[in-house]
Amino acid sequence: MCYDRYVAICKPLHYGTLLGSRACAHMAAAAWASGFLNALLHTANTFSLPLCQGNALGQFFCEIPHILKLSCSHSGYFRETGLLVVSVCLVFSCFLFIVFSYVQIFMAVLRIPSDQGRHKAFSTCLPHLAEVSLFISTVMFAYLKPPSISSPSLDLALSVLYSVVPPTLNPLIYSLRNQELKDGVRKLITGCFSETINSPCLAFYVPH
Repeated sequence: MCYDRYVAICKPLHYGTLLGSRACAHMAAAAWASGFLNALLHTANTFSLPLCQGNALGQFFCEIPHILKLSCSHSGYFRETGLLVVSVCLVFSCFLFIVFSYVQIFMAVLRIPSDQGRHKAFSTCLPHLAEVSLFISTVMFAYLKPPSISSPSLDLALSVLYSVVPPTLNPLIYSLRNQELKDGVRKLITGCFSETINSPCLAFYVPH
């Protein structure tokens, strides 16, 4: 998303060349492949951990730090810790790429002469940047925080912030900013409302 905004704002004349269907397919495949490989490594390692403190977690899904607390295998614990470090480095490198892209974007936006153009560019970029910052900061804090400040309520709040809130905000940030989609949703709601008002069941109660 940040690369899309970077090309659209900093190199608009080359948008069709740099972000064609093949480039988008390659980026999507790279994201899916890296995510799948990362999840596969963590899943394979956690499934091999012997659990000596039961198998009940105080969370609504199986988070790796909580699974490690139930394990009694030091070798598996160190393997998983190493994988977590690799994952954090991967996330941090993506974050650096995002920051570098947005620095270039904001420098280009500030050179736009009209206030309306700057406002439009900022309104397009800032929601995505805020969502990514929320996701990365809560993930890194949840996985790297010291055990001394860990508590069930804090762990649950962090889990919700990085696993539930960003996917919930995605339709608002990406889809509903599209004017055609907003017009379609408005027509759908208006059509459903008019059908409800004109339905035979309500005809007796609606004065004419």
